[in-house]
Amino acid sequence: MGDKGGDNHSEVTDFILVGIRVRPELHSLLFLLFLVVYWMVLLGNLSMIGIIVTDPRLNTPMYFFLGNLSIIDLSYSTVIVPKAMVNILSQKKTISFAGCVTQLFLYALFMVTEAFVLAAMAYDRFIAICNPLLYTVRMSRSLCIQLVAGSYLCGWVSSILQISVTFSMSFCASRVIDHFYCDSNPIEKISCSNIFMNKMVSFSLAVLIILPTILVIVVSYMYIVSAVLKIRSSEGRKKAFSTCSSHLGVVSLLYGTVSFVYLTPPNNPELRKVASVCYILFTPMLNPLIYSLRNKDVKDAMKKVIWKKKVLL
Repeated sequence: MGDKGGDNHSEVTDFILVGIRVRPELHSLLFLLFLVVYWMVLLGNLSMIGIIVTDPRLNTPMYFFLGNLSIIDLSYSTVIVPKAMVNILSQKKTISFAGCVTQLFLYALFMVTEAFVLAAMAYDRFIAICNPLLYTVRMSRSLCIQLVAGSYLCGWVSSILQISVTFSMSFCASRVIDHFYCDSNPIEKISCSNIFMNKMVSFSLAVLIILPTILVIVVSYMYIVSAVLKIRSSEGRKKAFSTCSSHLGVVSLLYGTVSFVYLTPPNNPELRKVASVCYILFTPMLNPLIYSLRNKDVKDAMKKVIWKKKVLL
């Protein structure tokens, strides 16, 4: 990648995060919105993790994946939101070079890992509905651990590649990133290097991540729908579909918001920031609600915890 002049990236010690552009009098309201939603993200996902870990009835592959999904949602929100909240009320709005590298690495790691975990959850539902007699054999504890570990490995490799090409660029006079966190697209805009290789790597990673995960999800649900339609009783069909509706809701929410972000025209950065808020804050907040409201086992476990607290009081 050629350097068109200006300071090399090794001389950059920090960046300035513009954040979401609102009137100064609305900064406190924006901070409060982030605080309340982030608190709900913490409460919802930590509660989900606690319930899954403590209730023996939820010691199944589906809830193992769900627990990891809650960890991932909690993690990528925590990587971005606290720093964004500090910058909302700060005049400097800076982030160190090392902090920016770390933020992009962890954000990409957890986002990619979530995509593969959702694909593993679709495969789990496929086995549970299409091959129920072999479910305990095929979805063994070791396989579940391998699937989650493989998801993290894919996230780690893609993140290493992403930050390698992003921060190998040279940066000119500007250190201003037009976003509220370090993302590859706005960082590329302040580079004075040829970003063709960056675009190619980003596109290749997107294809290698999105196509396999979407393919697993779509094919799994094609088989699931076919199997469910063969069930004669309407009650049986309803029960089978209910075990999948929560997962489909989470998949639709994640891919819908992410697609909205990256399909938004580049000349409208503020709209992209608002869309980013949706999947960084609102998606992790809604995921535990979707599973707790649509899942009888989780609701029963929550009632059990609440009842125990009442007895202790």
